[in-house]
Amino acid sequence: MDDSTLNESGTDRQLGRSPTPPLDNSDQSSDQSTDWRWPFWPIVPLYPYGNRRTLRTEVVKDTLWTFDQIQGIFYVTVPIRMTVVRLAAGGLLVYAPIAPTRECLRRLQELEAQYGEVKYIILPTVSGIEHKVFVGPFARQFRAAQVCVAPHQWSFPLNLPLSWLGLPPGRTHPLPDDPQDAPFADEFDYAVLGPINLGVGPFEEVAFFHRRSRTLLITDSIVSIPAEPPPVVQLDPFPLLFHARDRATDAIEDTPANRRKGWQRMALFAFYFSPGALEVPPWGEVLREAQKVGDRTRRNYFGLYPFRWKPGWQESFAALRGEGRLLVAPILQTLILNRAPQETLDWAAKVASWDFHRILPCHLDAPLAADSRQFRRAFAFLEKPVSGSEAIAPLPDADLELLKRLDGGFSRIKILPASKERI
Repeated sequence: MDDSTLNESGTDRQLGRSPTPPLDNSDQSSDQSTDWRWPFWPIVPLYPYGNRRTLRTEVVKDTLWTFDQIQGIFYVTVPIRMTVVRLAAGGLLVYAPIAPTRECLRRLQELEAQYGEVKYIILPTVSGIEHKVFVGPFARQFRAAQVCVAPHQWSFPLNLPLSWLGLPPGRTHPLPDDPQDAPFADEFDYAVLGPINLGVGPFEEVAFFHRRSRTLLITDSIVSIPAEPPPVVQLDPFPLLFHARDRATDAIEDTPANRRKGWQRMALFAFYFSPGALEVPPWGEVLREAQKVGDRTRRNYFGLYPFRWKPGWQESFAALRGEGRLLVAPILQTLILNRAPQETLDWAAKVASWDFHRILPCHLDAPLAADSRQFRRAFAFLEKPVSGSEAIAPLPDADLELLKRLDGGFSRIKILPASKERI
């Protein structure tokens, strides 16, 4: 793999020298703040709200780039990523746009100046609002680009036309059923997972395969969890340090060990919501302890810290990470893909027929050095164990308890269709 490039202002440098900016960001200029501004954050009010920084990374020289921002809830922040591919005939294809801040646009326009304009913008999901919300504003910045969307788009509570959701009429089209009919068929193949019926609306995502670089582009179905916090998450380490504490009164100390500790706890929150090693103390105790906290600003949630971590939480993270293996997120395993196991396995087999050696997901770690065998193996949770086959260590039941309760509860009240047996 070619040297990747990134730094905290978005300019390029070699991968491996991850930025570790200080906790005090008071030296950030007003020009920088304007560059990072995202004014439409109230539509989907996710942290960091109206102030989003962007890291550009060159994955394959003169061919593939990732653009990372962060998003989350209550300081549980993870990367959200778009991928930009240089087309052989000139111009660029953008997979899964992120917030088009001035900084993000400038970094993309630098690529346009070298390789040609953005020709195609891909929305590869129908249910991922955190991806869909950016497509309209992004497309308005690149008025010559065709917008290709996953079929079976829907919105809630009203199923509105795409033009009412901000996608440009006249140049927004569903991806053709046959990938050979797509305008970029000479360079890409794709496969649609779904639609999987979830009651209120379907789940669907589209995997893209870039033949020339042998790279698989994935939205939400596959992730890999790094042991260390990703560089984009470290640009503002306060969320990491917030979650590294054991009690509200602990000092917020910026050290590599605390960043790592905070990241691993954030990952458990992000994937399980309520992991088995987490306790929520009585709110009376939380409020009393908050009165003892020196920093009771809004940034520190007024001193509130309603978490207690039991001994052994590190083992829970180790089981989730699985030494960086490819993972289908627990929420997809327990609430979505188990509604259509055969369809999911058929899609995984189709994707695994492509000869890729690199995966770029829209979240968590990237790029992932992985092949089709590793990809297909990640979906073994949908299959009955076969004697003599290579087993995958299951996720701990204690961590999955909340998701399994939601699975049963949603099925009983028919918010979700019932899950199906393993194949």
